[in-house]
Amino acid sequence: MTAVNTARGTARRAARNPALVGLTRVGFIGYGLVHLALGSLAIQIALGHSGQEGDQSGAFHVLAGQPFGKLLLIVVVVGLTAMAIWQLLLAAVGHVDKHGKARTFERIASGARVVVYAVLAWTAYKVLKGTAASSARQQRDVTSGAMAHTGGVWLIGIVGVGVVALGIGLIWYGAKHQFERKLRTGQMSRKAKRVARWLGTAGYVAKGVAFGIVGVLLTDAAVTHEPGASTGLDAALRVLAAQPFGELLLIVAGVGVIAFGVYCFFQARYRKVGS
Repeated sequence: MTAVNTARGTARRAARNPALVGLTRVGFIGYGLVHLALGSLAIQIALGHSGQEGDQSGAFHVLAGQPFGKLLLIVVVVGLTAMAIWQLLLAAVGHVDKHGKARTFERIASGARVVVYAVLAWTAYKVLKGTAASSARQQRDVTSGAMAHTGGVWLIGIVGVGVVALGIGLIWYGAKHQFERKLRTGQMSRKAKRVARWLGTAGYVAKGVAFGIVGVLLTDAAVTHEPGASTGLDAALRVLAAQPFGELLLIVAGVGVIAFGVYCFFQARYRKVGS
């Protein structure tokens, strides 16, 4: 028992390590830049001007094309990796301010964030090395491979429903301003709080809508046995653009994603990191 407590104490001290905290804050800046690029791609798709896929891989290619793009991607990879490590420590021993089911939920959420940040860091690294494949094609291949196995269709359907639920959860999270609990609001001015609330609300709602469409496409792929219907975020944006007033809706969604990107800069300064 003593060994377990010692390990927990070591992990908690690691989560509060100044170097990790600093790199994590850099990671939020990188995360913000990715969303700025994503939002820009969404708007370009709406206007019919995008030559990149409207997903994370496309966003990293946009960043790579900027002045000092390779250096920018290195910073993003390091920052996102730090964010993944931070969330891994929180999943293991963190969220001590919560109790019971609330703490369990937060630890599970941290575990999910580990996957998100790690995948983004790996994708950015592959773009940096020039070996990144199409994210849309990768998701289509994964979906097709899963559906070729017994029970695969059900698995894809369940994942699709789960992604829809995640999208609904993000919309609720943003609309109810739940994200403010993660900020050091006591250090923010009244104006900063107001701007952060607007940006966070718009950003989480926009991301929720995008995830919801991705989930619907996954579910549709399972129901129709057509893995080609599922090509991730890029397909979701293009499906949205194809709806009545779709171009306007996609522009609004793109602005929302850009708002989330700017909100990430607020998180870089005011996010509670290390516990």
